[in-house]
Amino acid sequence: MTGSVTARGNPVKRLRSRLDRHAGLAYDTAMWQGSIVSIHIAPAAGQPMDTVAEARAVKGRGLEGDRYFLGTGYYSGKPGEGGREVTLIETETLEALPALGVKLSAAESRRNIATAGVPLNHLVGREFDIGRVRLRGMRLCEPCKYLDGLTQAGAMSALIHRGGLRAVILNDGIIRVGDTVTPA
Repeated sequence: MTGSVTARGNPVKRLRSRLDRHAGLAYDTAMWQGSIVSIHIAPAAGQPMDTVAEARAVKGRGLEGDRYFLGTGYYSGKPGEGGREVTLIETETLEALPALGVKLSAAESRRNIATAGVPLNHLVGREFDIGRVRLRGMRLCEPCKYLDGLTQAGAMSALIHRGGLRAVILNDGIIRVGDTVTPA
């Protein structure tokens, strides 16, 4: 095999190969710490998201005052795997969208909480804390065609596999902008 370099013969490729094999382990054992950048709620389906400084998280319900807490969300009548209590999105994702021809603010993403420094995709099936509130990541928050209609064409395709996380609330408490996010 002339011209090809295997991971065994190249120290950089060997390191990348080891990191790839242990990528999941890095999030199990390494301590990361992120923060809450913004919080958003809307009283009903299709209404603009209001940006708030804090929100009361209620176990089994969601964020007080939000459409899914109130049962007035677009999908409220359709039970969803993983529920609709809280949705989160990475600000890093939102900052990368213009390269894909889409520009969305955190509120326009229709997610409740925008984070910085939090590996949301890696929190599926894991517990994490926002301040004193514990949550469990249930599934990725894949975008839907409804989002394109509320925002702009292309938003759905730009957010596939990076649309955030759906989480359930494990204990009641207040979530505030600036709160620290850590693995449980």
